[in-house]
Amino acid sequence: MIEVKSLNIHIKDAHILKNVNVVLPERQITCIIGPSGCGKTTLLRTLNRLIDSTEGVKISGQVLVDGQDIIRSGAEITELRRRIGLVSQRPCPLPMSIFNNVAYGCRINNLFKGKELHRRVEENLRSVGLWDEVKERLHAPAARLSIGQQQRLCLARSLAVEPDYLLADEATSALDPISAKTVEDLFVKLKELYSIIMVTHTLRQALRIADHVVFMYLGEVIEEGRAEQVFHHPRHELTQKYLTGAFS
Repeated sequence: MIEVKSLNIHIKDAHILKNVNVVLPERQITCIIGPSGCGKTTLLRTLNRLIDSTEGVKISGQVLVDGQDIIRSGAEITELRRRIGLVSQRPCPLPMSIFNNVAYGCRINNLFKGKELHRRVEENLRSVGLWDEVKERLHAPAARLSIGQQQRLCLARSLAVEPDYLLADEATSALDPISAKTVEDLFVKLKELYSIIMVTHTLRQALRIADHVVFMYLGEVIEEGRAEQVFHHPRHELTQKYLTGAFS
């Protein structure tokens, strides 16, 4: 599991995350919810150290991944990001073929070669429901795919390197309703194998698929727990107001 302890993030003079303490359970879908600007994406980007590339960032506290503090331990960043994959808000296929998009991470991490690499590409395209749609044009540019197909391709690329965790930053927000439902269904299926942590602005989506919920407001974690408890029996008045639409 991932455990965050007393995490504070400052970016230049702004205090973005304030003493965040959360436990993100294994083999479940955790949805991080809250109004815009509350720190959801910053928290997500800290979990695989993408926050490091932000100018003027200062980090204190701990992020424990399977017991190892990835902030202070000198964790190897390439290996960390292999283990903790990310699907971003908008699909970002690499400027290469469909096949090479999925194979790319395997090659740079020296994971698979030859026939095994081809098997791995097919297996992951099948896992995201894309194989039948692209098997006759694997060497065509990935940019020719629809937006929904591109997002599933990016998901296949993340899965191909055998991560332990999958981060999703509003991964369906740029998709049409049918493509969004396809990706949601994939996440529900994939939680049998991966721990999935999602940022979402859509409460309806969190209600549909979340097992665990973290509610944030102004850089703080206000409430976290089982989805059933947070959505139907919130302990904090601020959570109640957010869930009833008093603010967004």
